[in-house]
Amino acid sequence: MGEETKRMESLVRGIVQGVAFRYHTALKANELGLQGWVRNNKDGSVQVEAQGQGSSLNDLIRYLHKGPMHAKVDEVEIKWMETREISGKFIIKR
Repeated sequence: MGEETKRMESLVRGIVQGVAFRYHTALKANELGLQGWVRNNKDGSVQVEAQGQGSSLNDLIRYLHKGPMHAKVDEVEIKWMETREISGKFIIKR
């Protein structure tokens, strides 16, 4: 039997805009086979919503705590949510 599908929302704070955080997060999420999106917020944070296997989500959460080379992550908030029907790749929202 396969692993259970889970869904999470994350808010990442620190130096996370202007450092290719969204781009690298989308690459990592697609590499992990996750669905969802990442976007910049007006307050300087980055928001992530992802759905997929629990172990893949945990790998993404670990990645969010460090980010790409020039990022400086100060805080990562995680909220687990109800899964829903979605399809397609993990995308960058504008």
